[in-house]
Amino acid sequence: MEARSSRELKARNYLEKHRIMDLLTYLTSALLFFRPERPREYLISILERLRIAKLSGVALPFFMDNSNIASMFEMLDSSNKGSISFVQYKEALKTLGLYTEGEVLKDDGHGVTFEQFRNEVNKRTQEIWSAF
Repeated sequence: MEARSSRELKARNYLEKHRIMDLLTYLTSALLFFRPERPREYLISILERLRIAKLSGVALPFFMDNSNIASMFEMLDSSNKGSISFVQYKEALKTLGLYTEGEVLKDDGHGVTFEQFRNEVNKRTQEIWSAF
């Protein structure tokens, strides 16, 4: 029993150290968002672009451009108020794989505008990719 829990702890530490679960969550979210015809090739291309960016020092790949972010925001802002609720914002980050359980986000009581949403999605995406 003790050996098993030691192995589990080592495995969990390894995954956390290398942020493997974050990577898998983000890749899965991108896959489900874009739904490519050839999912394996799509995932390989994402990882290859990430590898090239790391080796060459070029900008890390963003898989959601501003039009994708705008489309998502428009779907959430169905009444066209120009903002979404904090709950919608948090759920959108979860859907995109950009929110970790246990993370504390502060609700200032105001809606989240498109600019705030776009900036946060881009910032969080950059943080995820730069960790790999």
